[in-house]
Amino acid sequence: MRQRRNKAATSAKLQADPKMKAPELPERDWHVMTLAWWADVWASPMAPEFDASDRHGLFVLAVLIDEFWVRPSKDLAGEIRLQRQSFGLSPIDRRRLQWEIERGDEANERTRKRRAKPAAKEQETSADPRSILHAV
Repeated sequence: MRQRRNKAATSAKLQADPKMKAPELPERDWHVMTLAWWADVWASPMAPEFDASDRHGLFVLAVLIDEFWVRPSKDLAGEIRLQRQSFGLSPIDRRRLQWEIERGDEANERTRKRRAKPAAKEQETSADPRSILHAV
């Protein structure tokens, strides 16, 4: 019997690796925001997924981001957006790659409570509006 499994090859649950060390950026006078971005990328849960060949693309992206901080432009922002998709650096990119960031119990509890609130409000406001009508 044939069954469809709908399994994704890229599906993964990501967890930050505190031992992960950011590679050195090439010698250059980097903008302070670019350096902060570089540190954030390598401290993120996506970093363990990057292999040696990804570093070259991240170096190119760092140069684009550095240029953006020096001379911001709409075209440069668009190119950065396109380039960062490959590395799962935004929530929608991670969704596309089917990467999920592993969260602690506390974060899961907050998420559960946040999702439960709209359902409770909906029940309060979904009372039958005809119940306040009366004959005159």
